[in-house]
Amino acid sequence: MATKISQLKQDFTESLSQISRFWGFPKGMGTIFAVLYLSPTPLALDEITAQTGLTKGAVSTEVRTLARMGLVHRSSKLGDRKDYYEAETDFYTSIRSILKERQNSEFDRALRGVRETLEKLESGSTSGDEAEIQFLIERVQALQDFFDAIDSLTNAVIKLERLGLGNVKTILGVLK
Repeated sequence: MATKISQLKQDFTESLSQISRFWGFPKGMGTIFAVLYLSPTPLALDEITAQTGLTKGAVSTEVRTLARMGLVHRSSKLGDRKDYYEAETDFYTSIRSILKERQNSEFDRALRGVRETLEKLESGSTSGDEAEIQFLIERVQALQDFFDAIDSLTNAVIKLERLGLGNVKTILGVLK
């Protein structure tokens, strides 16, 4: 039995919603991006609202966030006062935008917190059992090293876009 296109679109939309939540974004943001990505033409807010089942206020808020991140683009039609939106289809641009957004907010705060904790532990101003302090230094340092590696990897992925898709595929093929 053949699967209907509408069911496939719904399944795809649900998958992107889950990915959105995984990356720490609202489920609705993934839903909106999926609807726009699967649309052959730009959509107005009321069309997005109808297709997602989200409120117009939620759609408006999420679309503005997606636009700020560079994941959707706004356009207009001559003689029409509505704004229309379409998804960014270059995945390297999309991933770079997501990584920059995450890196610039939560990741930087977390990294700063780990660094501050390590500095306090290493400064000698922490009172307590010396063996426990040394244990904590080792553990926090290991996490700091991991975060530094993730930060470097994120920066590398952000820079990969400049190489172009063919070169990125070649590089990733070598790494397999």
